[in-house]
Amino acid sequence: MAAIYATLIIKGRKTFSDVPAKLKEQVRAILVDMDCAELAE
Repeated sequence: MAAIYATLIIKGRKTFSDVPAKLKEQVRAILVDMDCAELAE
């Protein structure tokens, strides 16, 4: 599920604030790994 949220954030369909609290750290890690750390703010 975290990968789906990360993909939606990268595509501009969701923002990091839309991610449920229990998934935020996983999504942040995925975005950092994909060189998109600026989207995890």
